[in-house]
Amino acid sequence: MDKYIELDFAKLDTDRVKRRGYSEAVFCECKNDEQLIKIFQSFKDIGSNVIGTRCSKNQYEILKNKFGEIIKYNEQGRVVTLIQKEIERIGEIAVCTGGTGDIPVAEEAAETAEFYGSNVKKYYDIGIAGIHRLFDKIDEIKKANAIIVAAGMEGTLGGIIAGLVDIPVIALPTSVGYGSSFKGLSALLTMLNSCAEGMSVVNIDNGYNAGYSACQINRLIERKNK
Repeated sequence: MDKYIELDFAKLDTDRVKRRGYSEAVFCECKNDEQLIKIFQSFKDIGSNVIGTRCSKNQYEILKNKFGEIIKYNEQGRVVTLIQKEIERIGEIAVCTGGTGDIPVAEEAAETAEFYGSNVKKYYDIGIAGIHRLFDKIDEIKKANAIIVAAGMEGTLGGIIAGLVDIPVIALPTSVGYGSSFKGLSALLTMLNSCAEGMSVVNIDNGYNAGYSACQINRLIERKNK
């Protein structure tokens, strides 16, 4: 098989799963309908599962009309998947949010993690304004191999959780917040400047990267535990 599929507007990286362990994702937001259909069709023709991020409801409807029930959509996370091969899931990733407003970004992370073969448990709305909610769940969260923490406003939750666990924490700043949060910049800077060791930070609203990174950690841990 060739290492990529040549389309007139794209080169689809079919070799990525061999190099990286996970297949290429499709960023739907900037693609027109014809491009999106051709990309999904090309991956389908080689028997590959496909994940698309930042997919609008209209794009989902177009893909579903073309491919039928193998197309699934998470409307909150704006993630679309085409599943042809059964996904075997291992380990556990905890996905946490500061508030309900952070759930869409967290759902992108969770869908990504599940697509790439991880079990996911969700702990939503456990932010610092009512920190007892976190304390009620922290023992369950500690059972995971990796933790994703999505938070907007000032973005403190990631550092607090990182200070309570011995597990890799991936902080995911969201663009949720009032004017001085600067569309997620405040949360990003808080997370980057946290004094809690062992916390990594992804870009604002980048749930896909958080989910992907957590999967890599989860896979390595499960591999060593065999």
